[in-house]
Amino acid sequence: MNMTHYMELLATNQPWNLIIFMAIPVILAETVAVSELFILFGRNLSGGLRRLNKIAGIIAGFYFVGIFIYLFKTAVIPLTAGGEWRGIVDILAVGFYLSGVIPLFGISLLEIGLLGRGKTEEEKLKLHAVFVAIFLVVAHVAMILGMLNPDIFTYGGSGMAM
Repeated sequence: MNMTHYMELLATNQPWNLIIFMAIPVILAETVAVSELFILFGRNLSGGLRRLNKIAGIIAGFYFVGIFIYLFKTAVIPLTAGGEWRGIVDILAVGFYLSGVIPLFGISLLEIGLLGRGKTEEEKLKLHAVFVAIFLVVAHVAMILGMLNPDIFTYGGSGMAM
C-alpha cells in the first residue's frame, strides 16, 4: 500500500520524526485542550493550571510555526514543483496538518497579548476555546486522511484524479 507524504514523514527516521512532528505538538495541544476544560468549567482564570495552559499555548504555537516553515520549504514547495503529490488525499492530509498553524499560532498570539486586545476575559476565553476546537478538528482530519492509501481517490489507481 502506498502512503501519504504525511504518514511517510512520521514513519521515516523513527522515532525522531514521530516525536518532532506528532508527539510534541499533540502533547502541547492536548495539554492546552484538557487544561482548557478545567479552566472553562471552573472559571478559574488564575493559578497553576492557567499558567500551564498559557505556557503550553505559547510554546505550541511558536513551535508549530517552525514546523510549518520547515515543511513548507522542504516538502510542500518541492512536491508541488516536481508534481510529486500522490493524489488529492495526500494534498489534503498535508494541507490539514499544516493548517493547524492557524489556530495554534492564534492561541500563542492571544496568550502574549497581540490578539484579542480590547476584549473582555470571557471573550478571550471563548476565542481561546474556539482555537483549541479548530486545531483538534484539523489535526484529526489530517490524521485520518494521512492514514488512507493515497490511491483511493485517483483514476486508475495512480496519478491524480481529474
